[in-house]
Amino acid sequence: MNNFQKLQVYQRSNKLFPCVYKMVRSWKFIDQKELGSQIIRSANSIHANVTEGYNKSKKEFRHYISNSIGSCDELISHLRDAFNVGLIDKSEYEHLVNEYIIVGKQLTRLKQNL
Repeated sequence: MNNFQKLQVYQRSNKLFPCVYKMVRSWKFIDQKELGSQIIRSANSIHANVTEGYNKSKKEFRHYISNSIGSCDELISHLRDAFNVGLIDKSEYEHLVNEYIIVGKQLTRLKQNL
């Protein structure tokens, strides 16, 4: 593995980000501004932290992976909020949460293997 782009967790979270972004951008402006901006930032933070920490020491990379895990958990919480207030339907909510649960597991395995 010679770069972060070959990490499966990077590929999955990077691929999911445009879906999350487009979903939020379809909402009313007030929803985009409030909950939507937090959703976009946490979704983006997952793969951005993997990227930023990749070429650092193992200890530092673990820290960045921990930040990614936190962002993943935060995103799942925000998605639940979006579902609870009717911004996303049940199938979209379940699909995204299931995908980000996988991302969280991948991040945890990566952190354990460092």
